[in-house]
Amino acid sequence: MTSRTTGAAPVSGVAPTTKRHRTPAQPARRLRNAAGIYLLVLPAAFFYVVFVILPIGRTAQYSLYDWDGIGPATWAGFDNYVEVFTNPKLVGSILNSFELILYFSIIPVLLALFAANIIRGIATTRLAGVSRTVLFLPQVIPLVAAGIMWTWLLATNGLVNQLLRAIGLGEITRAWLGDFATALPAVGVIGAWVQFGFCLLLLLAGMTKIDPNLYEAARIDGAGPVREFVSITLPSLRQELAVAITITVIAALASFDIIYISTQGGPGNATLVPGLQIYYLAFFERDIGTASALGIALMALVLIVVLPLQRILRGRDG
Repeated sequence: MTSRTTGAAPVSGVAPTTKRHRTPAQPARRLRNAAGIYLLVLPAAFFYVVFVILPIGRTAQYSLYDWDGIGPATWAGFDNYVEVFTNPKLVGSILNSFELILYFSIIPVLLALFAANIIRGIATTRLAGVSRTVLFLPQVIPLVAAGIMWTWLLATNGLVNQLLRAIGLGEITRAWLGDFATALPAVGVIGAWVQFGFCLLLLLAGMTKIDPNLYEAARIDGAGPVREFVSITLPSLRQELAVAITITVIAALASFDIIYISTQGGPGNATLVPGLQIYYLAFFERDIGTASALGIALMALVLIVVLPLQRILRGRDG
């Protein structure tokens, strides 16, 4: 006796699968979307390649030649790079830029942390708004104007020396930008004054995102202002601190405007920095090869300093 079945039974208990067919329209749609994305990126990529990548490549090419910018160039290999790291004048300019990190980066960031924490405490008062405006003002002043203004202030008969004489400290007055011992710190003070406003605004913006309930909970647990700052404020500002330190360190290593206006690298070579040295080598000494090699070396030094800082400051979030 035979039995009749009405359908095919599944094999080994596995339900039959339905094979999905991709319609021809899906790949075409994805291709159109990708083309739209690349078209949006193309203008920015074009300008980046033309004004960043190509100049860097051309500078790297020039750094391998002895060339005065006019006549024929002769192959020099890595001799220009050897000159950069063996010439005491060029090495001194690099060391000066590293010393400026203290003034352009560390000091303004620390002062901005202190000031931002105070302003956050009085955020609801009118004084907070006035403080933000006044303290950010140096950031919007052109660097050339800032350099000229501070040159007047730090001159022999400038306001700084007049105030020192008025309070009985006339024996320490000097031409701050013309003294070998004080010229670089004086330039650093100008840089710290300029960078302070940027650091302050950035850290204040970061503090606004901190949940006020965290501070209330800390006060309930008996935490004081110092404990709140160390346990809540600082950890919450990791990203902002990373950005502030990165930008100010780059400003220190690539400084040019303030130093050119205030000291032009003097007295002697006391305030000479790589950016200014590149300018002198290329346009006054007509040594395009060494100037290009110093430019490439400066770019490499910036990357060597900034990339580890990014990793350290951003931590796991990086």
